[in-house]
Amino acid sequence: MSRRKTERLLNLVICLLATRRPLSAEHIRQAVPGYDADNDEAFQRMFERDKNELREIGIPIEVHKDPWEEDPGYRIVRQAYELPEITLEPDEAAVVGLAAQVWQRASLAEAAGGALLKLRAGGVETDEAHGVLGGALELRVDTRDPSFPSLWEAVRDRRVVRFDYRGAASQNVLTRTVEPWGVVSRRGRWYMVGHDRDRDAPRVFRLSRIGGPVTTIGRPGAVVVPEGVDLKSMVGYSDDAVAERTALIRVREGTCQGLRQVARSVRPAGDGWDELEVDFTDPGRLAGWVVGFAADAEVLGPPDARDAVICRLKGVLT
Repeated sequence: MSRRKTERLLNLVICLLATRRPLSAEHIRQAVPGYDADNDEAFQRMFERDKNELREIGIPIEVHKDPWEEDPGYRIVRQAYELPEITLEPDEAAVVGLAAQVWQRASLAEAAGGALLKLRAGGVETDEAHGVLGGALELRVDTRDPSFPSLWEAVRDRRVVRFDYRGAASQNVLTRTVEPWGVVSRRGRWYMVGHDRDRDAPRVFRLSRIGGPVTTIGRPGAVVVPEGVDLKSMVGYSDDAVAERTALIRVREGTCQGLRQVARSVRPAGDGWDELEVDFTDPGRLAGWVVGFAADAEVLGPPDARDAVICRLKGVLT
């Protein structure tokens, strides 16, 4: 689905959720960005397709017949659209907590807010008292890699990027100029795949090895992604792949449910502590996770993982 169509469907959903009264097709046409304001036939075809697609994915668009109005009105009833209250068991809540660590940075909430502003400007009365956008659309992706937002925008806009990069085999930092094809997550790490102009070949770059700002070069639309390119396959079989190892972590009894969920084994260690075996590939990323549990977790080994935790804690104290 194209970005333009996705935005139009999102705008339509927000419009029909936010309105206090059913809206006619003509009102929707004027209020929702993306519809043809001049061609009646084209608008009708597009509007019918959009309604059908939303209904197919479970969004209940209701049609209201007003005896005093010639055209029917449309709206989405909040009670039919919203999920019922969800109760999670402790282990289920732990899994949700892990997932929440991933979603910490994205622009969907910003786009939705902009859409609502456009709808109000178009004359649609919005029901803000119930918080149509009250956090429900604030999905975020926390990669902990500062370069992620710039690279994501460059991929979206198909713009060439330039950045400083530290290779896997050495500590040398080189400036790279790349045509980005996509950003992919693998085993807790994020990678950018694209055509390296300096090497004149496709390359995979780990975001954690990018230093300093990412700058864009040239105009949007300059990057062309090759037909049939498999980004996940390129990341999965790149030279950047690192073998998994196992860390021994001591945690207090009844705490650190997120670590317990992913642990290979859990065994009592006495004096109110348990020992966990947790697989990892990047000591720095493991350290960033473990320090979040504060005094309830301690990495016992291997040495580089323990040292990474100590460095993180020293950075917090200084």
